[in-house]
Amino acid sequence: MVKDSVTVWEDCLDFIKGQVGEQSFRTWFEPIRPVSLDGGVLTIQVPSQFFYEYLEEHYVHVLRQVIHNTLGPNGRLEYSVIVDSGSNSNQPYVVTLPNLKHNNQWDKKQGARKPEVTNPFEIPSLQEDIRYSNLNPNYDFDNYIEGDCNRLARSAGLAVAEKPGITSFNPLMVYGGVGLGKTHLVQAIGNRISSDNKSNFVLYVSSEKFTTQFTDAIKNNSIQSFTNFYLQVDTLIIDDVQFFSGKEKTQEMFFHIFNHLHQNGKQIVMSSDRAPRDLKGLQDRLLSRFKWGLTADLQMPDFETRMAIIMRKMQADGIYIPDDVVEYLAYSVDTNVRELEGVLISLIAHATLNKTDINLELAKQTLKNIVHDIESEVGIDYIQKSVGEYFQISVEDLKAKTRKKEIVIARQVAMYLCKEYTQHSLKSIGYHFGGRDHSTVIHAVQSVSDMMDVDSKFAHGIEELKKKMRMKSV
Repeated sequence: MVKDSVTVWEDCLDFIKGQVGEQSFRTWFEPIRPVSLDGGVLTIQVPSQFFYEYLEEHYVHVLRQVIHNTLGPNGRLEYSVIVDSGSNSNQPYVVTLPNLKHNNQWDKKQGARKPEVTNPFEIPSLQEDIRYSNLNPNYDFDNYIEGDCNRLARSAGLAVAEKPGITSFNPLMVYGGVGLGKTHLVQAIGNRISSDNKSNFVLYVSSEKFTTQFTDAIKNNSIQSFTNFYLQVDTLIIDDVQFFSGKEKTQEMFFHIFNHLHQNGKQIVMSSDRAPRDLKGLQDRLLSRFKWGLTADLQMPDFETRMAIIMRKMQADGIYIPDDVVEYLAYSVDTNVRELEGVLISLIAHATLNKTDINLELAKQTLKNIVHDIESEVGIDYIQKSVGEYFQISVEDLKAKTRKKEIVIARQVAMYLCKEYTQHSLKSIGYHFGGRDHSTVIHAVQSVSDMMDVDSKFAHGIEELKKKMRMKSV
């Protein structure tokens, strides 16, 4: 006797009635509709993603037993989940998802049905390679400099790369501001996994690309193929998940894919420009899943890390930069790695075009045209020159190690004005005065403030210098 999906599901319902309460049967099983029976695979339609999750969480053992009794040991169950019920102008669409609890067993059976899969990246030269990773091979751990600013994230990334899907860092969420190395780190994880385990299907994709692919799949009526492609991934890396904000259908699809991969022990790595708790416009259930594993932040690199980045970059490019230039750049560009690399590129370009060696003067001129508040009209050089003229001493004396009282006072005044009129950090100000530390700058600022309170003539002189600073900045 040839069975169809309706007959098989009716047999299943007869068994289920004896296993669950009457109210539970009415709530969770009567709304289900049989869709198809193909090669031992019964597909049933459920009204929502929540419905699907509830069945998998609470009735998976009943379903497993009834499918085994009805279709035999090779029987398999799939869900057709209604994602959007549609409207008068839009057709509803559904996504077919496997019964997660015994899907792996079925895949190992010979003759298991393979779903339709096409590569949504549509790269003509790679049509036969559906496992194209989309990774940039230049991003690896060897050229990702470790510092206090990124130590936790880098260590977690290495752990994930060595044992994808096995550690408790799943998902791994890396977040931080612009230009701090998020994309570099997540792609380094993917490259290490691909290198160590060729059979692991690693896929890197930006959230914008994912959204575009999903939108195209809706237009082309190929949602199931899109879903099947992502369900076969072993390590999924999603960059800039904050751009999922407000895209409800895209979030719904990513939620399905996330659940399937995570429950099957696949690794998920994500990046964002802010912590999950600060992400807006994302579904609460999606945000809660982002917090399941480890969340690690990337901060602005400190001085030592910036120096290491500069030296590694120059070493890789085979270019020599004097130590004083390295220190100057590291002190002056304290925003992010991307801006630091941009300054290095500009510096090299200036030296090449002008056919000159890289030196401190060239570095100052380069930064003056690039970095805001560096060598601006009221900058450290201008303040040093103005204070030197006022106290009738040279700029070299301000930077020297001498402890003569008149020079010490002039130096403290210059530091005070630098703190007042520039955006330089205390470390940066100290560096420009002969490499002194930040505590010396703090002491100088306090000393000048104290002297202004008790010495009206001294206070008047400081006011004259301040007036000169204000006039210069107009």
